[in-house]
Amino acid sequence: MHPSLLRALSDLKFTEPTPIQAQAIPPALEGRDVLGGAQTGSGKSAAFGLPIIQSLIEERGKTRGLVLVPTRELAEQVATHLTALAKYTNVRVAAVYGGVGFGPQVAAFRGGVEVIVATPGRLMDLMQSGHARLGAIRTVVLDEADRMLDMGFLPSVRRILSALPQQRQTLFFSATLPPAISVLVREMLHDPVRVELAPKSAAVATLRQTLYAVPNEKKTELLLELLKDNRIYQAIAFTRTKSRANRLAAALAKNDVPTDLIHGDRTQGQRTRALSNLKKGKCRVLVATDIASRGIDVADLGHVINFDVPLAAEDYVHRVGRTARAMAEGDAITFVSSDEESLVRRIEFALGKRLDRSVNPLDPKASIEPPKPRVVYRARRRR
Repeated sequence: MHPSLLRALSDLKFTEPTPIQAQAIPPALEGRDVLGGAQTGSGKSAAFGLPIIQSLIEERGKTRGLVLVPTRELAEQVATHLTALAKYTNVRVAAVYGGVGFGPQVAAFRGGVEVIVATPGRLMDLMQSGHARLGAIRTVVLDEADRMLDMGFLPSVRRILSALPQQRQTLFFSATLPPAISVLVREMLHDPVRVELAPKSAAVATLRQTLYAVPNEKKTELLLELLKDNRIYQAIAFTRTKSRANRLAAALAKNDVPTDLIHGDRTQGQRTRALSNLKKGKCRVLVATDIASRGIDVADLGHVINFDVPLAAEDYVHRVGRTARAMAEGDAITFVSSDEESLVRRIEFALGKRLDRSVNPLDPKASIEPPKPRVVYRARRRR
């Protein structure tokens, strides 16, 4: 690595590469295409950011690196991280996403910012208005590609890629590879180095995962009870819908718990301010929907609380991945009502292990049905 990058890594107290970084950075530095996947919080941003910045240290004035991400929060997070890595270089990084004014983003393209981190929708808007010029792009990254597919961005991604130079390096990161993504991989990548694809659903080893059996109408009361423990000093509580997020945030605030809120109906300013308040310690509980399950990176976040069990095991993994990041320890607490027990069994099956059951302080007799043993029926062979 270039000395200026090593200096920035030292400032960030990065002493050893994570597995995804150790395997992805060398081929990326050689200019190879990379197909990679890893558990959330494993350091993918540096895995693609360091090679891009190193390749641009001697160049200035043209946008040559493009990183596509699914959400505004993730765009801001990745851009902030790459800016920290590029601290002692001339490489400039800008975030491009919706919900804010066009002016600074147009100026970034006009000024030749070397690396753009963008959501597909806003980038398409800037391309159609003639402000986003992508003819000099040498490296493109798709981060959280499966999430982009889930959010319906595949047509936009295809249109963006068709506007880029054919001769380019492509770095592709996705936690899973559903059929539509696999087709895109074949279209985009040339003889890629395949890097430690993560299991379909996994969670980091330093994460403690606990379940509480609780009736749906008692979930708020249970959360308030658990918050009496001062060890829960900073948490994200995930709900399944925006309306439940609103009600939970209002109930916590009514009980004098410093609370903020992130979901799709909040403006970008409100979402940015809520995340800033959490990071600064002004907010004890950030209530969020799954829009934030891949776009929030808070150093030393102690707890994730699944107020509602997610419908998919992959969403559970991404939610709980907001804590225990970069090999730190963390706790994931999941509230399970009787009608959510089948969802827990799916999660446990995907994880390949049974999650710990904890005693509900409101009702010590409450319990969650353990997974039933799987019975395999075999046809009797005819004699």
